[in-house]
Amino acid sequence: MSAVLLEAPPPWRRQAASSQRPQRPLLHMLLANLLSEKVDQLMEWSSRRSVVRMNGDKFRRFVKAPPRNYSVIVMFTALQPQRQCSVCRQANEEYQVLANSWRYSSAFSNKLFFTVVDYDEGADVFQQLNMNSAPTFMHFPAKGKPKRADTFDLQRIGFASEQLAKWIADRTDVQIRVFRPPNYSGTIALALLVSLVGGLLYLRRNNLEFIYNKTGWAMAALCVVFAMTSGQMWNHIRGPPYAHKNPQNGQSYIHGSSQAQFVAESHIILLLNAAITMGMVLLNEAATSKGDVGKRRIICLVGLGLVVFFFSFLLSIFRSKYHGYPYR
Repeated sequence: MSAVLLEAPPPWRRQAASSQRPQRPLLHMLLANLLSEKVDQLMEWSSRRSVVRMNGDKFRRFVKAPPRNYSVIVMFTALQPQRQCSVCRQANEEYQVLANSWRYSSAFSNKLFFTVVDYDEGADVFQQLNMNSAPTFMHFPAKGKPKRADTFDLQRIGFASEQLAKWIADRTDVQIRVFRPPNYSGTIALALLVSLVGGLLYLRRNNLEFIYNKTGWAMAALCVVFAMTSGQMWNHIRGPPYAHKNPQNGQSYIHGSSQAQFVAESHIILLLNAAITMGMVLLNEAATSKGDVGKRRIICLVGLGLVVFFFSFLLSIFRSKYHGYPYR
């Protein structure tokens, strides 16, 4: 057997290798110090405000650039008055409720931060992310890049604080219990209504025949039916935006999906149902009344026109939302 002679590395290579060895601990130390400074700065800002406002430089430094061992929820919005984004203001209120619930909870830590980027303060961020609509909620995880599920489905779910908290729990495993400030407007409104009805009954205590008015009760029942069938309860639960402003197609009042709706859409459905009901009432009036024949014929034609026109409009809306159903 022949021995293999191993040639020793030259002195310059040994010196280079020895000079590179202490660089790794030094690099780790620098990264640790940088991370500690970023976390301390975010904690200081969060102690002042639950939602940290960011411009382009802060976003790139604290959200995009490593190192980062914390998750960041960012709301991209346009709150300036000249933008006329009413949905942004409504979403911002819910976002503030959620951020305050996290900031003042016993589980608050430096693992999650809430931030906001306004278009007028960080237009370069919108361009960098190819974002052309607001509001938009995104989650930037502690490691890796955001995935598709890290963008909150605002159009389908709405922007209620409870829905945002559920989405955050799915993405970060951080459980946030939403605490809303007390709102006594409903109690005050109910008390005023009871007082008004009680006062009216007291003033008319000698003549209460209006209570037995069938037309009044029928109108009240129809109002409740219109409110329920148009989706007002769904709006109250999900908290969808009033409409959607698209730079390409303009303002959208009808949601394109069968799983969601806008507030304006429920108002349109309510008015359509009311118009169809009015047409049916006129048709019934024309058939049962004993007045002039010509007048009854006019009432019949008006009622028939209302039913045909507005019911066709209603079907066209359903066809645009439920593409597979044969509404033709």
